[in-house]
Amino acid sequence: MPDFGDVVKKAFYLGVGLASYAGEKAGDKLADLRSQGQKLADEMVKRGEMTTEEAQRFVEDMMKQAQGQPTSDATSQSTPASEPRRIEIIEEDEEPTQKVSSTENTDDVDTLRSQVQALQDELKRLQRDK
Repeated sequence: MPDFGDVVKKAFYLGVGLASYAGEKAGDKLADLRSQGQKLADEMVKRGEMTTEEAQRFVEDMMKQAQGQPTSDATSQSTPASEPRRIEIIEEDEEPTQKVSSTENTDDVDTLRSQVQALQDELKRLQRDK
């Protein structure tokens, strides 16, 4: 009959081995995620859709989110958490406009949502075509 101390020791070593293996796999997945995020950010910088500083912040924030840490936007955000941050999408030939009022027509919001969805779909298509 096996000694109880040997069983405990084997169980401990098994737990340490599993934790080590899980840590290695998580590290590999994080490295893959960083690589893919960096490729995406580099492509967006190449197209002029974001600056190199924004790309670096994007990759860092993505890695923090993957690790469950708060992102820099969450800690430095000045708007209340109950209200979404307002963004403005500017076409290349347009001039910046004043801030969007909260009483804006819902048709404009739906149009913007559909444009954002189209851009997201295009980005996914480009990622698949690589």
